[in-house]
Amino acid sequence: MAELIELKEMQERVILFAVSLEDGSDTKESLDELEELVKTAGAEVVGRVIQNREKIHPGTYLGKGKVDQLKELMWEQDATGVVCDDELSPAQLKNLEDALETKVMDRTMVILDIFAARARTREGKLQVELAQLKYRAARLVGLRSSLSRLGGGIGTRGPGEKKLEMDRRLIHERIGQLKAELKEVECHRQVQRRQRERAHVKSAAIVGYTNAGKSTLLNYLTNAGILAEDKLFATLDPTTRNLLLPGGQSILLTDTVGFIRKLPHHLIEAFKSTLEEARYSDIILHVADCSNPQMDMQIYTVYNTLKQLEVTDKTVVTVFNKIDRMEGEIILKDMSADYQVKLSAKTGQGVDKLLETLETILRNDRIYLEKVYGYGEAGKIQAIRKFGELLAEEYQEEGILVKAYVPAELYGQVV
Repeated sequence: MAELIELKEMQERVILFAVSLEDGSDTKESLDELEELVKTAGAEVVGRVIQNREKIHPGTYLGKGKVDQLKELMWEQDATGVVCDDELSPAQLKNLEDALETKVMDRTMVILDIFAARARTREGKLQVELAQLKYRAARLVGLRSSLSRLGGGIGTRGPGEKKLEMDRRLIHERIGQLKAELKEVECHRQVQRRQRERAHVKSAAIVGYTNAGKSTLLNYLTNAGILAEDKLFATLDPTTRNLLLPGGQSILLTDTVGFIRKLPHHLIEAFKSTLEEARYSDIILHVADCSNPQMDMQIYTVYNTLKQLEVTDKTVVTVFNKIDRMEGEIILKDMSADYQVKLSAKTGQGVDKLLETLETILRNDRIYLEKVYGYGEAGKIQAIRKFGELLAEEYQEEGILVKAYVPAELYGQVV
């Protein structure tokens, strides 16, 4: 009787490598994060190589001795590939592939790979494919002979992997197509924004380092039902939900893609339309994981990315999340934020303080109104009820006494 052989997809075994350019740099922490990324992409990390250098080798990233050491370690650990913690130039990629005779990847490739696996909506898939093709287009020069190897991320998945044999002309044509399609999506977004403005609804973009708990917070506040896992980039596609605050005011919350250190430039470009939700929002809800030892670095990365996206002059509420993981009294400060709240999106502890803060911000943008309306002016009262915060409504002989906070742009229409 023929023996049944179980066919199982072989898990890739990779070695991470990086250059540390100065003493006290955070190369080790950056590699820890890269290891998380590699695991998220589905591979196993079997070794690390760090070289202290004054500057990165222009041809091979590492010096010759370290390249030889990396090759030896690969043989010892039976590794199937190597991953660099920085983005490699086309020449470095080719030279390392030739020297190591193996698949060479970099941080950007791994992030693109994860994004390709996670994209669910049409917009998400378009954005990932655009980022993959831009990355690949820059690496086609002189790589005709090894083009098949270029396809390798961890696994070969995602919309951008459809035609590895595409030549430069075809890739640029496809990039043009994708940009046009994303322009359409962007126009649709602008229409939605204008509708929100007409409805006098304020919006808040939830931003933060990947895995800080943005999706968990949105789920807790609005029952959004979106995937929330203890993983990097668990959610990729933006979700917008309406939140009704205790005082009766409404605010729209949008979950955005997580930030990360060394976020590839191609990704920021490709995801601009999604990330622009932050630019057009009224409030930035910045979620930080206070249980993470790297929190200060993560906060710096978030502000840096917002600066790249030209998101400035916004009211920032920093939400120190995951306080359920902390013990004792903790002092948390973000000097760049306008408001700060400590909470646990998992247990709900401290969420009432966040809701109070949002109500305060919305109220600060509104004008207090106290007026008696004739019984024939019911339409104005209806507009106040719909777009403002009605505090009191008292029926009197001469009309209806209304006390309310109304949006500044509505005030002139209802007085």
